[in-house]
Amino acid sequence: MEQDLTTERSGTFSNRPDAGSHSDKKVFVKTYGCQMNVYDSQRMADALAADGYRPTDVIEEADLVLLNTCHIREKAAEKVYSELGRIRVLKDERAKRGRETVIGVAGCVAQAEGREILRRAPVVDLVIGPQTYHRLPSVVTRARSGEKIVETEYAIEDKFEHLPAPARSTVRNRGVTAFLTVQEGCDKFCTFCVVPYTRGAEVSRPVSQVVAEAERLAEAGVREVTLLGQNVNAWHGEGPDGKEWGLGRLLFRLAEIPGLDRLRYTTSHPRDMDDELIAAHRDLRTLMPYLHLPVQAGSDRILKAMNRKHTGADYLRLIERIRAARPDIAMSGDFIVGFPGETDEDFEDTMRIVRDVNYAQAFSFKYSPRPGTPGADMEAQVPDVVKDERLQRLQALLSEQQRAFAQSLVGSDIDLLLEKPGRQAGQLVGRSPWLQPVVVDESAGAIGDIIRVRVTQAGSHSLFCEPVREAGLMEAARGDSV
Repeated sequence: MEQDLTTERSGTFSNRPDAGSHSDKKVFVKTYGCQMNVYDSQRMADALAADGYRPTDVIEEADLVLLNTCHIREKAAEKVYSELGRIRVLKDERAKRGRETVIGVAGCVAQAEGREILRRAPVVDLVIGPQTYHRLPSVVTRARSGEKIVETEYAIEDKFEHLPAPARSTVRNRGVTAFLTVQEGCDKFCTFCVVPYTRGAEVSRPVSQVVAEAERLAEAGVREVTLLGQNVNAWHGEGPDGKEWGLGRLLFRLAEIPGLDRLRYTTSHPRDMDDELIAAHRDLRTLMPYLHLPVQAGSDRILKAMNRKHTGADYLRLIERIRAARPDIAMSGDFIVGFPGETDEDFEDTMRIVRDVNYAQAFSFKYSPRPGTPGADMEAQVPDVVKDERLQRLQALLSEQQRAFAQSLVGSDIDLLLEKPGRQAGQLVGRSPWLQPVVVDESAGAIGDIIRVRVTQAGSHSLFCEPVREAGLMEAARGDSV
C-alpha cells in the first residue's frame, strides 16, 4: 500500500437504527487516517445500529466510544494513548453518575498493538482489528459483561457478507457521494509500509457484492462512488461468469448502474496499472479524469530499497500512456523524503520526476520508521534536519504545481456535483472532476444536482465558480423576456 490516502482526520459517522429500536444506547466513533477507515467507521456504525446503538457527536453522552485508528504515520499509536488518557477521565466521571461506558480501539493500531493496548491503557475494554468488524456487536456485548477482549485474528469468514446493509435513509443522510471498499490488504511489502502486517494479504470482493452495494447506494441517491483499496488496482474479483475480473472491467460494469454518474478509485500501485484500466480512463466519461498513482521516490536506487519493483523511467512511461488515453487527466501522487540511505543526488532524482510529471495534487511526508518493517532496521537513517529541508523544498515545488493547475482552469467550464452547504451562508460546495473543492452560490442548484459552471477564480485550495446557462436555455430566456 501507499502512504496516507488522505491527510489525518477524525469525525463521527451518523446512522439511525430501524424503527422500533429496543435501545437508546449511543455510540461515538472517532476516525483517524484514510478513506478506508472512514468507510470502515460507517460499516461499524451500521453493524451497531442493528444492535440498538444510535450515533452521537457528543462524546460525553456516549455509552460506547470507538477509536478507529491509523498506523501509517509516526507516533500514531502515541496519539491514540493520549486520547485514551482523556477518555479515561470521561469514563470515571460517567461512572460516578452511574453511567456505563465501554471503550474500544479499532483499526490498524489495534491490529498492530493488540494486547499491548490493554496493558498500557487499562481503560480500554475491547481491541478489534479491521478484519473482524462484523463481530463488533457480539464483542461489545461481551465487553459490557466485564470481559476484556482482543479480537485481532484474521477472520476466516468474509466480513462483508456478514456486515448488515445500511438502511436507505442512512445512506441518504450520509450524502450524495460515498466510499465503497472493493479490496483490502497488500502483497507488495514495500519496506516502509506496515499495511501488509496490519491489514493482511490482498483480498478482493466478488463482483456481485460490489455491484449490489453500488446499486443500493445509487437507489438511495448517491451519485458519485469512490472505490477503495489499500492497493485498489490489484483488485481481481470473481465475476458472475465465474472468471476473474480486473478493476477496469469492474468500472465498465459499475458505469451501467442508473443514477451512478461519477466513479473514482484510490489508491493505486504503478505495477497494477494494466491496459484494461487505462482503457476505462479513455472510454468512460463516468470515470473522473483524476488518478492518484504514487511513485514514492525518483531515485532507482531508493525505489529498489523500498521494494517498489519499478524504476523512475517505468513510471514516466506509464504516465505517458495514461495521458495519451485521457489527455485531460490530472495526476496525484505520494512522496517519501529521507528514506534510509537517501543522498542529495537521490533526492534530486525525486525533484526531477516531480517536474517531469507536473502534479495537480500530491501528498509528501518525511520517512518515519514503522516498527516491524524492514525499513526501520536499515542503516544510514537520514537525520531529521535533512528530512525537514528536503521536505520543504519538495512541498514548495508541489504547491507551485498545484496552484498552476488550478489557475489553468480559470475561464473554463466544468461539470460540478453539488455535495453540501459551504462554510459561508449562501454557499454550496462540490468537487471538480479533478477533486478540488468548488464553491458556488446556493442559487446555482440543489444538493445532488450536477450543474455546468464556469471557473471564475482559483484559491489556494478551492475553485470559485458561477453557473453557465446552456445556449438553448439562454435563447429561451431571451424569448420569454421579449
